[in-house]
Order: sequence, then structure tokens, then C-alpha cells
Amino acid sequence: MSILTLGLLYSGTTLFVMFAGMPIAFALGAVAVLFMALFMPTASLDTVTQNVYEEMASITLLSIPLFILKGAAIGKSRAGQDLYSALHTWMHRLPGGLGIANVFACALFAAMAGSSPATCSAIGSAGIPEMRKRGYSGGFAAGIIAAGGTLGILLPPSITMILYAVASERSLGRLFLAGIIPGLLLVVLFASYAVWRFRKEYNVAKIAYENAGTHHDILRKDSFTLMQKFGALPRVLPFVFLLTGVMVALYGGLSTPSETAGLGGILALMLIAAIYGIWRPKDLMPILSSTIRESTMLMMIIGMSLLYSYVMSYLHISQSAAEAIVAMSLSKWTMLCAILLMVIVLGFFLPPVSIILMTAPIILPPLKAAGFDLIWFGIVMTIVMEMGLIHPPVGLNLFVIRNVAPDIPLRDVIWGTLPFVMLMALAVLALCLFPALTTWLPDMVMGPANLR
Repeated sequence: MSILTLGLLYSGTTLFVMFAGMPIAFALGAVAVLFMALFMPTASLDTVTQNVYEEMASITLLSIPLFILKGAAIGKSRAGQDLYSALHTWMHRLPGGLGIANVFACALFAAMAGSSPATCSAIGSAGIPEMRKRGYSGGFAAGIIAAGGTLGILLPPSITMILYAVASERSLGRLFLAGIIPGLLLVVLFASYAVWRFRKEYNVAKIAYENAGTHHDILRKDSFTLMQKFGALPRVLPFVFLLTGVMVALYGGLSTPSETAGLGGILALMLIAAIYGIWRPKDLMPILSSTIRESTMLMMIIGMSLLYSYVMSYLHISQSAAEAIVAMSLSKWTMLCAILLMVIVLGFFLPPVSIILMTAPIILPPLKAAGFDLIWFGIVMTIVMEMGLIHPPVGLNLFVIRNVAPDIPLRDVIWGTLPFVMLMALAVLALCLFPALTTWLPDMVMGPANLR
């Protein structure tokens, strides 16, 4: 059987099993074991557990459950709502200040928790009702939270970037640093759109009020005293200091990523115990059970994805696919566009974790041969996968928003997120035109990559 036929059979079987409804981890593992039995030496089946263990025995992957623990500790407390409330009291005078506060709250919470669904849930549960109470349309409010939540896989610590670092064999510290400026760029774009959209809805409501006396909640003015503003800070600042401390420890060379994750998890538990009184076993149980459940699910996907990639490599499917891409003699930018288009299509059906681990063996060698910086590409790919989190049919954040605000029709949620998808595409274009947006900060902090 030719490698082309084998590759088509491998990918076709994978799609069939996934669309049959089998969970992703078991689907990938089942297909890998099936093809090992059919096309590899019989003795290879005896090494399945060994292969999975060896692939997962990475000190970098150890940081994943620890970062999940840190995110669960913060996400299961009132930290997200307090963070949003504090930002709102300080930004309420700005046009669209409530929307800006939600964008900033999503960014800060994402940087602390490292999870898109957790960010959407924690900030959206407080932010969406408040925005709607003040006259923001349902789609606009949902779009802000859904798009802000995607920052969880771009701003460090990002579990997606941890996996990309493992798959591409690149420095995790450089990847984390490379994501900061593009993350801030997206925050500015999202906040700017929030201001523009607010002004548009405000002007429509103002004209209606002047012409017909129809009052709209968006015309409502909030007022906070200086005491209320400073009173909102004590519960928020410790978590900001936690974020700062973790970053200093990681980028200052004081600890490894796994040590930093452990430190962040312990400090997060200490903070919620001191600030919110969450320390009793019954209070900690939801946090620990959520951590175990999410970590187990994610590590199963990682282990089976790595086994899937191992079989693909053993059968020379990934190498042949990479060679075929190179042999097409496409210009480097045409090849990049084709690869990103493939990532977008995969984002219709798969989560970022699976996309990275399944495609890395195929797409990274041609990109490296074409002269692309794989750190830069990791950030571009992450933003493209962010787009997949908020567009149908399987945009995860869309369904998180539906759980948070079930009264907003899914159609309105989708239309509300589409402008943010366009803003992400604009950010990708900016990174292509100005690659230094990703490479400057890592080179400044850690030195040029070619000197490492």
C-alpha cells in the first residue's frame, strides 16, 4: 500500500471515528492502536503504554495540572467578579467604559487562570448581566466576553503554548514572552471596538430619546466616590501581585516553568483562603475535583495525541506529507496561508490541544525549511486557533456564553463575535507585516535566539 493511500486511510478513519461521537482522546488512541495492529510489527502493541509514558514524561508537561490548579482556585472564587467590579469603578467615565472594563478583566483573569472557558465563565457571569442592565445589546455583551476569553490561550501562562513548546521543541519561556505584545495588541483592538460600538448604540439611543422621549438604559450614568474606588482594590491587588510574582519568577530565571506553576498554585490557594475564607475541605473539594477532572481529560488527550503522532511518524505519513508540501514549491507566504487555512478548518471541529499535537509533525518542518521563526508561528497559530474558539460550529466559548447567559439567542452570540474574529485576522496580518511584535520582547529578555 502506498504512503498516500495509507495517509488518506489514516485521516479518513480518524474523521469517521470522531464524527461517530467518540471522545477525542479515545478516538485518537483507538485509531493509533488499530493501525499499529494492522501495519506495524505485532510486538509494537506491547509498547503502547511505554510509548505513551515516554512521550508524556516531560518536565514541561508537569506544569499543566499545576497551572490548572491555579486557574481553578481563582476561577472557583469571586476573584473574577471582584476584578471586573474594581475595573468598572475606575473606568466608568470612559465612553464604553463598562465594555473596556470587561475586556481588561478578561485579559487579567486569563493571565492568572490560563483558561478560555474559565475566563468566559468567571467574567461573563458578572459582566454580561451588568452590561445588559446598562443597555448593551445581548450580542455585543456576549461578543466582548467570548472574545476576551480567548486571551486565555495567548497570554501566559497558556496551556496551549506549553503543548506547542513540547511539539516544536522550542523554549517555553520565549513562547510566553512572545505572546505578551500580541496579547496586548488584541486587548487594545477589542477595547477600541467596544468604544466604537458603544458610541454607535449610545447615539442611536440618544436620538430616540430626543425625538420620542424613549429612555434607554445605555444612557444611564454611573457614579462612584473616591472611597468606593479605592475600596474595590484590596481584594484585587493580591491576585495582581500573584500574577506579577509568577512572571518575575519565571522570566527572572528564579524557577523553571513547572516550579513556577507549583508556586502559583500554592499561592492562589493561600490567597483564596485569606481573602474569601475558602480553606475548609468542603470548600476546596470543587477546586480539587475540577483540577483532577480537567487535568485527566487534558493529559489523556495529550497522551493519545502523542501516540497518534508516533504511529503517523512510524508509517512515514507525516514525513511524506511534509515533503509533499515542500515539493509543491509554493512561495513561503502562500504556504503559510494554506497552513493557516487548514488550521481554521480544523478549528471548526477540534480543540487547540488536538490541532497542535496532530498537525505539528506535518506543518512545522516545511515552515522551518521556508525560513519562518517557529516561535513567531506559534503565536500566529495561537491567534488563529483563538478564532476557532468563537466561530461556529464548535466554538467552545460560544457554548460557555450560552450557559452563562441562556436568554441570549445563539444567533445573536455568533453575530456579536464575528467583528472580533475580524479583529483577530487583522492582528495576524499585523504580525505578518511586523514579526518583531513577537520576537522583540523574547530577544530583549533572553537574548537573540541564535545565541542560545
